[in-house]
Amino acid sequence: MIYGYARVSTDGQSVDAQLRQLIKAGCKKVFREVAGGARTDRAQFRRALDQLAPGDVLMVTRLDRLARSTRELLNTLAAITAKEAGFRSLGDTWADITTPHGRLMLAVVGGLAEFERDLIHARAGEGRSRTKSREQHMGGDRRS
Repeated sequence: MIYGYARVSTDGQSVDAQLRQLIKAGCKKVFREVAGGARTDRAQFRRALDQLAPGDVLMVTRLDRLARSTRELLNTLAAITAKEAGFRSLGDTWADITTPHGRLMLAVVGGLAEFERDLIHARAGEGRSRTKSREQHMGGDRRS
């Protein structure tokens, strides 16, 4: 089954355009939500994920309807993959993990995100080492 997820950020917006696109693309059921993208407690999104069974597909009109960061996107796609389901974004054709090309792109994006996390970790460690060698305290000025 193909499920859709449509989200807008505020009550003044409408999910109607997303709903039409998702139904036209073959979604049999669309979960609709009014919630800011930064919110992690999106009830309808959780319901959509809970519905997924092996072979199902979750579809959105654009990636920003699903996630606000690469990490959040990768975590969400991992949860979908763990259910042996697929994912498609109508506006981001590379983000279609139902195809070999889409899975390749996900692997590349995931690898880049992991590389960036490693670089951040290394830079933070170097900064701590420099600070310790100068015998400074971390976290700002400690004058009384």
